[in-house]
Amino acid sequence: MKTLIHGALVYDGTGEAPRAADVLIDGERIAAVEAGLAGRDIDAERVDARGRMVTPGFLDMHRHCDVAPLRDADFGTLELAQGITATTVGNCGIACVPVPPDRYADYRAFAVPVVGDMPPEFAFFDYRAYFAALEAAKPALHMGVMAATGAVRVAVKGFADTPYTQAEMARAQAHVAEAMACGALGVSLGFMYLPEFYTTPEEEVRVIAPAARAGGVLTTHVRGEGDSLAASIREVLDIARRAGIRLHISHLKATGIRNWNRGIHEAIALLEDARAHGEPVTADFYPYAGGSTTVFSLIPPTVTRQSNEGTLRYLATAAGRRALREGIAREHAGWDNMALSIGWDRILVAGTRLPEHAGYAGRSVLALAQAAGYGEPSDFICDLVVAEGGQVTVIVLSMDERDVDTVARLPYAALISDALYGGGGNPHPRLYGAFPRLIRDFVLARSILPMETAVRKMTGLPASILGLTERGLIRPGYRADVAVFDPAALLDHATYEDSRRLSTGMERLLMDGRTVWTNSHATDRHAGQVLRRENGDLGEQARAVL
Repeated sequence: MKTLIHGALVYDGTGEAPRAADVLIDGERIAAVEAGLAGRDIDAERVDARGRMVTPGFLDMHRHCDVAPLRDADFGTLELAQGITATTVGNCGIACVPVPPDRYADYRAFAVPVVGDMPPEFAFFDYRAYFAALEAAKPALHMGVMAATGAVRVAVKGFADTPYTQAEMARAQAHVAEAMACGALGVSLGFMYLPEFYTTPEEEVRVIAPAARAGGVLTTHVRGEGDSLAASIREVLDIARRAGIRLHISHLKATGIRNWNRGIHEAIALLEDARAHGEPVTADFYPYAGGSTTVFSLIPPTVTRQSNEGTLRYLATAAGRRALREGIAREHAGWDNMALSIGWDRILVAGTRLPEHAGYAGRSVLALAQAAGYGEPSDFICDLVVAEGGQVTVIVLSMDERDVDTVARLPYAALISDALYGGGGNPHPRLYGAFPRLIRDFVLARSILPMETAVRKMTGLPASILGLTERGLIRPGYRADVAVFDPAALLDHATYEDSRRLSTGMERLLMDGRTVWTNSHATDRHAGQVLRRENGDLGEQARAVL
């Protein structure tokens, strides 16, 4: 089947200036991009795109929809509405694999606020099973997978703060090797989160070695994004150098009011120096001054125990309550204390599990604590975490817009959403609107970026970072993931106060030549493929320990 999109202004994803051209799609691939095709006798479905842009389908290289394609019948609606045709999961060291049955309950309490409900049938012990499940689901988006080292650590040693033993290290490396053999695009770290917070740089170099050998990319949620941002950037630069792997900084930002318009420049200077010395370091950002995470990120490391269940039990005691209050009242080396750096008034409850807490969504911890008669907001958080079994997500208004704009202008910074799929409440608006927002706000409203640069950040750049050689560009021979829209009509509507609002204005989307979105609704929810690196042999050593 052929499709001819004619009369459009083509932004090809390279960052070059647009050109008037027609795009001919033959089967799953782009056959031609040139002017005058519409005047030829070509037997094809014709799409009149006069006054419209044609771009590659958007590639969100950082979402947390690890389970959603397997669990949610309507998966794809809010993503396709934004123009997203491909994504990557297993980010920040968090995933639904590998999860041994004996670790399931504890890991679920940690992961659910990020990836959403994770029934036992969607918690996979090995990557073979997870890749097979994604393929069988025929998801609405193309899906790439990262090996998640936080999940790997839980699989081999739970939430213990002890060093890896030799046997544990062998098992951790085997899990990463298996992921790469299955076609994972790289490996992700989540140093901010327990238990990976306890992993030393020396250990991490060894854990990620199989990904380095396979030529994957290392994506990193650094240990600290506030006062310790520069030190945290140095840490992952050193890990990448020692491991011999390409480094990518996830959601590059500087948090904490005292770091605004300062910390981000120190971090960028480190990245620029590395790039000047031949290291192909890249980064990404989301187009908001607020982020979102699990409530466990608000709990100091001095309070956490060797399992989430243990932490919850401790918080339910008078001693745990007191320890939380005291821990939140002071700084901790290498850990970002959001309550101190931005204040409880800038931390919003986003998602909860219990019906009696449904009204908390979108309100600040300070306001909720005061309304409930708490003298200390930390006591309110303590009671909420215990009551909810830890299944709470929060929005942290931790950044300055000027810093976000600074990162957006970096030529090596791709756009992401970092969307959480925890469900319930009032999630971060980036779940529903990150990609249209870049065009509406950063291009059309504030002229932070030219259109061709913004398109590259959503298409060709992330494809290049991930090593996807057949996607991300409007070019003959490439896979036909194509978006058609009027940029002035492509709008995000989700806000912090009312986030569950679909973006509008995406007129047509094609994935591998199949129309999947038109006239504001999905027409095909099963066009997605699993995006793989070249498969490699798992190796005898890895087989022996898995």
